[in-house]
Amino acid sequence: MDTETDTVRHILTETGDTWAVVGLSNNERRAAYGVAAVLQRFGKRVVPVHPKAETVHGERGYASLAEIPFPVDVVDVFVNSALAGAVADEAVAIGAKAVWFQLGVVDEAARERTRAAGLDMVMDRCPAIEIPRLPS
Repeated sequence: MDTETDTVRHILTETGDTWAVVGLSNNERRAAYGVAAVLQRFGKRVVPVHPKAETVHGERGYASLAEIPFPVDVVDVFVNSALAGAVADEAVAIGAKAVWFQLGVVDEAARERTRAAGLDMVMDRCPAIEIPRLPS
């Protein structure tokens, strides 16, 4: 992609509709809960990934990316920056097409590894902010 904005647009419109949301639980006060609801409103299938493996927004949860028994298009990461690189590496390992690090999640080395593996990567942005901005 030419720019980060092009990558954002590509992930949201062309990468696929199955989003694993790492850090998503039933805690309604957490940003992941609200972002997942927005993604669903825009037609994305949201797969919760959290150690509790809770069902959230009607979707069965899994304790890890490796436990998801179907293909995942995008891995949306709601963990702190110190843990995010390992999640990006797991996304590569499961064959995801893209990784999205949420606002405040930054790991330049993980971005380089992820892109080197052929995945699209967005960092320090939020799809719930970006998706309504897309032309309709």
